[in-house]
Amino acid sequence: MDSLSTKHIDDAKKQILSIVALCVLTVFLSILAIGQGSSSSLDMWKTARIIFGIDEPDKLQSNIIWELRFPRILMAIIGGIALATAGALMQGCLGNPLVSPLTLGVSSGAALGSALAIVLGFSIVNIPELAIVANAFFFSLLVVFIIIKLGDMKSISAESYILIGIAITFISGAIVSILQYFATDEQLSQLAHWSFGSLSRPNLVNVLWISVAVIGLLPTALKWSWDLNALSLGGDDFAISTGVNPRQMRRNILILTALMTSIVIAFTGLIGFVGLAAPHMARIIVGNDFRKLIPCSAVFGAFLMIVADTLGRTLFAPVVIPVGVMLSVIGGPFFMYLLLRRGD
Repeated sequence: MDSLSTKHIDDAKKQILSIVALCVLTVFLSILAIGQGSSSSLDMWKTARIIFGIDEPDKLQSNIIWELRFPRILMAIIGGIALATAGALMQGCLGNPLVSPLTLGVSSGAALGSALAIVLGFSIVNIPELAIVANAFFFSLLVVFIIIKLGDMKSISAESYILIGIAITFISGAIVSILQYFATDEQLSQLAHWSFGSLSRPNLVNVLWISVAVIGLLPTALKWSWDLNALSLGGDDFAISTGVNPRQMRRNILILTALMTSIVIAFTGLIGFVGLAAPHMARIIVGNDFRKLIPCSAVFGAFLMIVADTLGRTLFAPVVIPVGVMLSVIGGPFFMYLLLRRGD
């Protein structure tokens, strides 16, 4: 075996070990995060002993762990996985490192749907408890459907999808601003709180269903790794020469990422930083091979969400800073540091 092949194998082993180490660190932080809260009888060590079955919890401790803290941390993990995976797929299929569910219009569609439910009382369902969630989910998918249809009418290039997505983002934002202008103070407060992004809204049943949906979509995301590698190596022409249909692949990926993103932000509100930053952080570790980039992005997304949410709950307790805000405040400088360090 020549030196080049040996180096490639060694680099691949290091990358896989890095992903495994990041997974272990994320699990450790999850246990640490479950142990953080206002209850003096449930510190990190006591919580860990209860989780691993060493100690028997009383009813109050059990309710705090399994009904309050565990759903929140699980939502952070699943939400981070879904948004980061969606970001990696979008950046890969459209060939633009600045693309994310937030910039392509998925989040703006969800914001429009929630604003219609909050301000006008319009919803696609007649269940008040699900009005905002259902609207956010439906309108985010509707935006992506419009982007795909208009993109096909214009051309089959990646740029057309991006430009149309940006235009629809501005249109949706303008409609939301108009609704805010006519909204009452109570409606404005509710809409602002939804737009911050929070992991406290879904209950355990909601989180379990979200987990099943996201995990069920992940194998489909990994299936496009080879196609995305071909596209990133030589563009559309090279991908076509290897048997890949770029147009069909983009349509399928946009639909998949819209589903993954909508399932999460319909319950949590707007969380935009993870889908943009996690894939870039993953590239620093594993490079541009999507077979490793997609899993690494998913783990990085979960890691970022847990860190941001834990800091948001503990830094200014009992005041809780929404995870969407904390991700931008803390993750932004860290993201810039990694990019500047990579450029050295």
